[in-house]
Amino acid sequence: MAINFQKVNFAYYAPKKNQQANFVLKDIDLNIEERDEFIAIVGHTGSGKSTLVQLMNALLFATNGKVNILGTLISKKSNIKLKPIRKKVGLVFQFPEYQLFEETVIKDIIFGPKNFGMTSQEALTRAKEVAKMVGLDEDILEKSPFAISGGQMRKVAISGILASNPDILILDEPTVGLDPFGKKELLSLLKKINEEEHKTIIIITHDMEVVSDVARRVIVMDDARIVYDGDKKELFTREDILMEHNLDYPELMKLMIEIKEKLNIDIDIHQYSIKDAYSELYRVLGESHE
Repeated sequence: MAINFQKVNFAYYAPKKNQQANFVLKDIDLNIEERDEFIAIVGHTGSGKSTLVQLMNALLFATNGKVNILGTLISKKSNIKLKPIRKKVGLVFQFPEYQLFEETVIKDIIFGPKNFGMTSQEALTRAKEVAKMVGLDEDILEKSPFAISGGQMRKVAISGILASNPDILILDEPTVGLDPFGKKELLSLLKKINEEEHKTIIIITHDMEVVSDVARRVIVMDDARIVYDGDKKELFTREDILMEHNLDYPELMKLMIEIKEKLNIDIDIHQYSIKDAYSELYRVLGESHE
């Protein structure tokens, strides 16, 4: 397992004497493979999602329990080098401005690979490759990262992590601030990286359309705990879990539910593309309702 959590609890502040710790993560057991996983972490604000992924990147350390990342046991007390961990497990924050600090976009993208040992020329070549990959125009590269749009800043932050070629890529709300075209472009890129380079991709998202489109495995968090960890398609058949944890269906499934109720027909609402939804409706209705 690339990432392994065993009975992990985390609190931001140590409790005072005779007080109970205010854990924001409780009894987390989790296994994530190094290759070929595409995981969406969902749950409402305050459920522990961002804290969870920061433990995966060794930005935070478990209060108790065991965290093992790519064969290294991570502990605040252990004398381990964290730079190799953070090279292999790249994290893109929800707010890209937290990761941007250089004078120009290109310098920001170059910073990571140079910090992890690439020469200046290697880093520049790699930076230009990933900038093109994520859809950044060349004329943006010499601009200040704080003089571009929010969507472009997000692409710069993603480029800076991709330039270091991590084994596992974690993104916190990657589609926030992107227009529909930019969102589709980014998700297509992540799918390509996952399918062609076999990298594990982990995304935090509130957008169930994103879950429906790209994820294969879903981790649902609520009240600091993992309450579901499994196949995406199974999750959308579990109305009890969706209702209990206030999760929504993707828009296409909502439409299928509406059609099912309005026409009083027995159809499978669990469709993930317009083509599949049409096939299901045609199977039940034939040509009578075209």
